[in-house]
Amino acid sequence: MKERGITTITLKKINKEKVYQYIYHQKQTSKLQIVQDLQMGLSTVSQNLNELETEGLIKRCGYFESTGGRKAQIIQIVDDFKISIGLGILKKMFHIVAVNLYGEAIASETIPLPYNNTEHYYSQLAEEVEHFIQNHHYKQDKIMGISIATQGIISPDGAFVTYGAIMGNTEMKLSDFSSKLPYSCHLEHDSKAAAYLELWNHPNLSSAIVFLLNRNLGGAVITNHIVHQGTYMHSGLFEHICINPEGPMCYCGNRGCLETYCSANALEIASGFSIKEFFSFLREDKNTTLKQIWKDYLDHLAFVIRNLNLVIDSPVIISGYLAPYFQEQDMEYLLKQINASAPFKLNKDQLLVGTHGQYTPAIGAALYYVKEFIQPSI
Repeated sequence: MKERGITTITLKKINKEKVYQYIYHQKQTSKLQIVQDLQMGLSTVSQNLNELETEGLIKRCGYFESTGGRKAQIIQIVDDFKISIGLGILKKMFHIVAVNLYGEAIASETIPLPYNNTEHYYSQLAEEVEHFIQNHHYKQDKIMGISIATQGIISPDGAFVTYGAIMGNTEMKLSDFSSKLPYSCHLEHDSKAAAYLELWNHPNLSSAIVFLLNRNLGGAVITNHIVHQGTYMHSGLFEHICINPEGPMCYCGNRGCLETYCSANALEIASGFSIKEFFSFLREDKNTTLKQIWKDYLDHLAFVIRNLNLVIDSPVIISGYLAPYFQEQDMEYLLKQINASAPFKLNKDQLLVGTHGQYTPAIGAALYYVKEFIQPSI
């Protein structure tokens, strides 16, 4: 009897999970459609829908257009039933986003707060996070967790930063955040977080090369639908590929790294303008100097993409802070330069542009808790 009881409870849980997952992936559906597609009895589906609705996981809103009979009621999940908070930690500021169960950023903010590896900094950051949550009226039990994307390589166990030359955050610990916040916390390398977001947005991609064109350059590799970490967690650090041994000094201590040519910081140094000013003048004026700077930038980026594409035969995604500034003409020129002397050509549909700009790492990091929640538990 005991075994039968456990089996019945498990079966009910499985059916309930199936119904929720079906609604989640369909986005909008009806009771009859669930019955037909899941091949469940009407009473079983009705019971599961009632339970899910009582728990606040789904809602009924409006009706589909009539096809001749009675209008079917629209059923969908409550996409903000739970919220994941993502942080993107930078030298002078941090980005914060609230992400719903579909991975959509429903609130975002940039907060000026210079990084400093001190108790005071982590306390200030925690206060700002709490203010953000309170200002958007999110109850504490709605928050699944806080996921932090930072510039730096994370230890395999996710406990601390093993290499943080940009921010000086080597040895930054997950506990620095979790000790100050009443939520589950997760630590992620910003480049890997960006790749998680691009994989989320392109679920059919088996593999890809991701360039995070932020203030500092970053990169990541996707293989077999997974972000590749590497033995020591430094796969995809394209920023330190040397393209000119006589080039500018990189923060890593070497000369001529791609970082010194294709980061947003490098673009500002070369032009003398902020990124916003640079692109404004570039598009509006016939300033040949700025056009040459941008051409050089794209040429250097194309050089590395061309070589990487011989190692990893996959689409290439331009992501991060600079991605929204790329216009069709830029992509056409970039593709032309990639293919100029390549033995194997990259197709136009294999060169993609991300859409989330500077908030990319924060959103990508937040997906950690979203995936935990929506992944079937059985």
